[in-house]
Amino acid sequence: MIHSTVPPGQINRGMVHKTVSEFWHVLSGHGQIWRKDADTERIVDLTPGVTIDIPVGTKFQYRNSGDDDLTFICVTMPPWVDDSEATPVDAAWETTLS
Repeated sequence: MIHSTVPPGQINRGMVHKTVSEFWHVLSGHGQIWRKDADTERIVDLTPGVTIDIPVGTKFQYRNSGDDDLTFICVTMPPWVDDSEATPVDAAWETTLS
């Protein structure tokens, strides 16, 4: 489990996980998450109290679209092994990270 903080304006890289699912619970701020699997593509608003899942094999990307930090708790199941778990993918928005 981690506590994640995304600064205003930050757009993370699109990713897909090989073996873990993620579960998020938003604590504060405002943002959006894009998720795409074999059947569905959608963008969900991330606001305090929202809980979402990212099943294994789902492409996803998220961004802070508010004026304050976006914070959330993230749990992976099974536990995260190492950085080889995540593979970059083409996604909804241009990333702000290098």
